Amino acid sequence: MTIEVKVPSLPESVADAEVVSWHKRAGDRIKRDESLLDLETDKVVLEVPAPVDGILTEIIEVEGATVTADQLLAKMEAAEINDEDSTAVAEVDTQSELDAIVTPSARKLIAEQGLNAGLIKGSGRDGRILKEDVQTYMQASKEVETVKPAATKLEVKTAVAEALPVSGERVEKRVPMTRLRARVAERLLSAQHNAAILTTFNEVNMQPIMDLRNKYQEKFEKLYGVRIGFMSFFVKAAIEALKRYPTVNASIDDNDIVYHGYFDIGVAVSSPRGLVVPVLRDADQMNLAEIEKAIGDFVERAKDNSISIEEMIGGTFTLSNGGVFGSLLSTPILNPPQSGILGMHKIQQRPVVEGEQIVARPMMYLALSYDHRIIDGKEAVQFLVALKDAIEDPARIIIGV
Repeated sequence: MTIEVKVPSLPESVADAEVVSWHKRAGDRIKRDESLLDLETDKVVLEVPAPVDGILTEIIEVEGATVTADQLLAKMEAAEINDEDSTAVAEVDTQSELDAIVTPSARKLIAEQGLNAGLIKGSGRDGRILKEDVQTYMQASKEVETVKPAATKLEVKTAVAEALPVSGERVEKRVPMTRLRARVAERLLSAQHNAAILTTFNEVNMQPIMDLRNKYQEKFEKLYGVRIGFMSFFVKAAIEALKRYPTVNASIDDNDIVYHGYFDIGVAVSSPRGLVVPVLRDADQMNLAEIEKAIGDFVERAKDNSISIEEMIGGTFTLSNGGVFGSLLSTPILNPPQSGILGMHKIQQRPVVEGEQIVARPMMYLALSYDHRIIDGKEAVQFLVALKDAIEDPARIIIGV
């Protein structure tokens, strides 16, 4: 029985997706729920699993194709697949079926170029693959910058970097943006055009937090199964400051200011496709261990692009830690429609005055970018000072003062 593999339902905010990589080829025997291909939207990469056990008989949409919800991607022939089954027979049968629909001239060109006939869509009668179809497929492959037969767009950037010479010739290589990179660029440009972004700075002494971590790290890890980091303290400190200055937790909707009675904190994490911002829902109701576990989970899943769209939608305030990459100071850009974002930076030993003495302390610069249309400068400064006070005196986080 022929089974159609279609594009899964996409969220309302996502119009289409792009086929970035096929994990299987026509003729492959596949178990149900095995990953067939990856679709990239402007937010996440979606895996499309096999709906049944069977054989992939035809690939309709090749890598680089733009597709919409419920669009046909491929066809499978349902069949019982056992580990010790006759793999070779199934593959030979499928290959014979492919050979029967490929014209001699097309077959010759496919052999010369080392192509997979199962990836080529035929335009001839009854779906026969013509020489022109092979040429069209080859041209399309060049246009989507396929670096090597097995390469995907997620690998293009690395492949190009490796291909460029260290010195000598003035070589250029044009590579299309990934959908995520293009979407990020669009949102950042929009944020700068549509908001009155201003940044205020301060610095915080990280010694109290470091001392607290050193004192309780072993017990904390034994009790909760996770190490305590800095980000959970900053999330909690930000929430306390947001409670005092609710406008920083608000957003603009046309001519209205929307004050959010909840605290959904976005945490920027790095992924192979660029920066993503998953959200800690109701972060005010989470303890330090729950925050650390959630952030650790986001970091791990960002590596294989498995953070869902739903986990990145919304958010009332964002934290971004450029310090993990060595950034000493920056001016973060707002994550619309949010009105505030905190930039954290590298911790450095710097001389500070305490009483009448100059001592070395582990200091971090903080940067709060905010929408000046609804947040006054005084309020922004007071918010940042409140956050700084909470970090330098962690007991404030516990007792809420």
